[in-house]
Amino acid sequence: MSEAVLQASGLSVVHRTPAGDVHALSDATLEVHAGEFVVLIGPSGAGKTTLLHVLGGIQPPTTGTVRIGDVVLTEAPERDVDRVRRDDIGYVFQSFGLISALSAEENVELPLRIRRADPGERAERVAQLLERVGLADHAKQRPTELSGGQQQRVGIARALAGSPRILLADEPTGQLDSHTAASMIELIASIARDDGVAVLLSTHDPSIRSRADRVLELHDGVLREGAVHAVASP
Repeated sequence: MSEAVLQASGLSVVHRTPAGDVHALSDATLEVHAGEFVVLIGPSGAGKTTLLHVLGGIQPPTTGTVRIGDVVLTEAPERDVDRVRRDDIGYVFQSFGLISALSAEENVELPLRIRRADPGERAERVAQLLERVGLADHAKQRPTELSGGQQQRVGIARALAGSPRILLADEPTGQLDSHTAASMIELIASIARDDGVAVLLSTHDPSIRSRADRVLELHDGVLREGAVHAVASP
């Protein structure tokens, strides 16, 4: 089996409220390997976004550890967490998360500017990525001039700009019609298959599980392995 680039153990997230503790995650343990397409499935409110935020170093867990490569995010100083988020993790949002004042190519270029990449290298990388996601002819258009599916493709290209080892995709098809969603899943699956990226994609859509190498199910904060193909009821 390929290298486990993302490992998490005993993750719990507890929110203290006047009415009592709310367990958004309860003792979740998982790993994702290079080139693996893992689908995290569960209903809205199950804790999927919380789990991805913890894995991506956006939110600390109440207990547990997250390791990416040689770095334990939950124990590392902030500068190391920032470096891992910048260099090793790509994040795709359900709401696209594009900057409306920037063109498609400028949105994709943004992570490379933050990394102070050479301008020539930036331009070449952006062109390659827009070609990869099928938007080479839309480089100069702003998000408001693009369809929802095109905006999400820009978001994927931006997430890949820094050549991450891990791609975390949070309900990336949630705002798309079924045909556009299917093409988006094929694109994301190809990123794992062809680029060797470890992909973890969350969804509430059970039809996506058939595209996965492995399925994880999350219900009320409890994570468990799920079947890749849905089993019909007798």
